[in-house]
Amino acid sequence: MANPNGTIYKRCSCRDPQTGRQLVNRCPKLRRKNGAWHSSHGTWAYRIDLPPAGGRRQEARRSGLATRDQANAEIRSIQDLLAIPGSDSHGVGQIRTLILDALKAGDPLPDPAVVKERYRRRADLNPQITVADWLNTWLAGRRTIRRSTREGYEITIRMHLVPFIGDIRLDQLTVGHLDDLFDRIDIRNETIRRIRAGKDPELRARFKGQKVTSDAYKQRIRATLRAALNHAIRIGLITFNPAAWVELPSGKRPKALLWTTERAARWQATGEIPSTVMVWTPAQTGAFLDHAESRNDRYYELYHLIAHRGLRRGEACGVHWTDLDLDEANLTIRWQITQHGADTVMGAPKSDAGDRQISLDTDTVTVLRHRRARQNAHRLSHGEHWTDNGLVFTEPNGAPLIPDDVTSHFKELVTAAGLPPVRLHDLRHGAATLALAAGADIKTVQELLGHASITITADTYAHILPELAREVAENVARLIPRQKTAPTIKA
Repeated sequence: MANPNGTIYKRCSCRDPQTGRQLVNRCPKLRRKNGAWHSSHGTWAYRIDLPPAGGRRQEARRSGLATRDQANAEIRSIQDLLAIPGSDSHGVGQIRTLILDALKAGDPLPDPAVVKERYRRRADLNPQITVADWLNTWLAGRRTIRRSTREGYEITIRMHLVPFIGDIRLDQLTVGHLDDLFDRIDIRNETIRRIRAGKDPELRARFKGQKVTSDAYKQRIRATLRAALNHAIRIGLITFNPAAWVELPSGKRPKALLWTTERAARWQATGEIPSTVMVWTPAQTGAFLDHAESRNDRYYELYHLIAHRGLRRGEACGVHWTDLDLDEANLTIRWQITQHGADTVMGAPKSDAGDRQISLDTDTVTVLRHRRARQNAHRLSHGEHWTDNGLVFTEPNGAPLIPDDVTSHFKELVTAAGLPPVRLHDLRHGAATLALAAGADIKTVQELLGHASITITADTYAHILPELAREVAENVARLIPRQKTAPTIKA
């Protein structure tokens, strides 16, 4: 017969001297001669019937409690929990599972007040869900995000969030926990910097390849967590998002710097690169393209297109002949090839703004016509072994380009040309800077590059214009021959 009020009793671990079996609640030492429980022997236990599941009896029980009051308190908690869903059979089942899981794991029973609030919000009733559990659940449910975005979230969660805050209960996460998280990242950064600056070869070897977490990446860590917690709020798991209140350095995008004559000279002397984003002058860009063309480089036309029209690497690799109208001198960006480890994927541009049409200058049209002639020659030479995929830029056998190979080859060309170093992506930055210098407004450059926000364009490029103007002015001045005699100053 069901016992919704529960039974409290004492038990011990004494054994029958003849059979060796535990006496449990039959030990004579548990009670005094007057029948009262003995206070110094055994521990308290209880059992209480739960609503049946599938017609089968369900019972909650726990032993090892120090006092009768503890047993009474747990029975009352179970009764309070079972009262929450009323006649909702689904809710009753959820509550029953919560109780049994807590007892099986040896955990405290869920707080009835917390569970009641979760039930009211139709949220997951399990108050034990951790930050790590939720982050993995949230990411698994993101079915419409790009593969590269998913991989970025996975790395952030695995490398930064789970190790530091993964074991904290989701509903107990605070701003203080997140302050501690970023403090620990700062400590690790300082350790890496100190070891890099030191002379201990063993320590330097141990930390080889480990990178300092930049302010911009800290912002990405917070953004990932904030997105996950916002979704937890939407479905009723929590009511407060601590990630929205963490104070971090702005993590602004690095400013592009021009490879002026002075900076290039210092780089030659010391190897110093003054910014992570460096832009060639028009003369340096021309020298690079001249060098690539003179070698009849297999990627010359691709590099020319990026340098003139600012395509992303993957966009350039993914251009199809059907996207080009050379007679009208325009190009529609509809595809990009993305690198994922050793794999490549053909997909849509990075954002809706990336799907765009851009105009081509006369020189670029000529270069692309040359590209078509070169590809036709490759097609004829390979015959039936030619891979016909409609791409403009391919390997000699027609196979799609591997973006990482394009980047590696670019580095080799820059070194061979003796130019100050820039990344392949900086050719895109250079195209934007030159467009601005030629008189294009910020909005036009935003559309050229496919930026989702004009703020990105302005923050990255606008400040370089005065510097570029000075560089051009100095170059012009150097073209005017003058006798280097000291001026005569008249009174």
